[in-house]
Amino acid sequence: MSIKVSSVTKIYGEQKAVNRISFTVNKGEIVGFLGPNGAGKSTTMKMITGFIPPDEGELEVCGIPVRAGSIETRKKTGYLPEANPLYADMYVREFLGFIAHIHKVPNTKKRIEEVISMVGLTSESNKKISQLSKGYKQRTGLAAALVHDPEVLILDEPTSGLDPNQLIEIRETIKRLGKNKTVLFSSHIMQEVEAVCNRVIIIHKGNIVADNSLENLRKKHSGIQTVSISFNKPVAPELMASIPGVETVQHTNEQSFILSCNNAEEIKKLLLSLSLKEGLDISSLQTTSQSLESVFKSLTS
Repeated sequence: MSIKVSSVTKIYGEQKAVNRISFTVNKGEIVGFLGPNGAGKSTTMKMITGFIPPDEGELEVCGIPVRAGSIETRKKTGYLPEANPLYADMYVREFLGFIAHIHKVPNTKKRIEEVISMVGLTSESNKKISQLSKGYKQRTGLAAALVHDPEVLILDEPTSGLDPNQLIEIRETIKRLGKNKTVLFSSHIMQEVEAVCNRVIIIHKGNIVADNSLENLRKKHSGIQTVSISFNKPVAPELMASIPGVETVQHTNEQSFILSCNNAEEIKKLLLSLSLKEGLDISSLQTTSQSLESVFKSLTS
């Protein structure tokens, strides 16, 4: 495994920012690390990167203990912090060259051009960092995290300040990187997490309250679900209400209905059986799954 967090605790004064949390992330995984402000996300990421030490517990990156081998683990880690510290008076290529020199990157010029292209920074690459928009500054920070080709990427709010088109580009970049690297990233944009991740860790008040695949999280916190169905001809609402497990029937028009239930998959099977029995053709049949946002609210409210 590429990241291993074992019973880690971090205390600031009287506040326990992180409380004995444990999780692992394997190579090829893109994991969303979510939580409200002050939940302990950034603190955990800083401990994984060796930026701050834990008060208790152990962390490993690529099998190397972070506490004992901080220099070695930093070589294997690319980190984009939330604050994204940049040298504003440097030019983009100059800054990336500086970072590459620290990491002793071979073929520096070639690698700089590769990461500039990778993060979509080409059009702004001849400017001073101070002249860049917030979105392009964010891309510069991401390029700096990638320039030494790390095995593990820790991205704290990587899409902050990006416009919708830039969001799509960075999303695709993260997905490509996740094929060969381990990616742990935090975001307040739930749609981005749903688009990129297949696993989510949710932290609340320093404790992990969920660690599961998106699909399993939705199932576990599904609650009331809805099934939308349309037929090829008018159907009596009473027929829909007679289906076992249907709690309410919303009659959108004489051929279409929205049914609320606790088990959408079972209701879909019963609807198919009913349509065969009654000689009805179904023109559309859809279920509305629980969104990550609603799951997040239920776990952190």
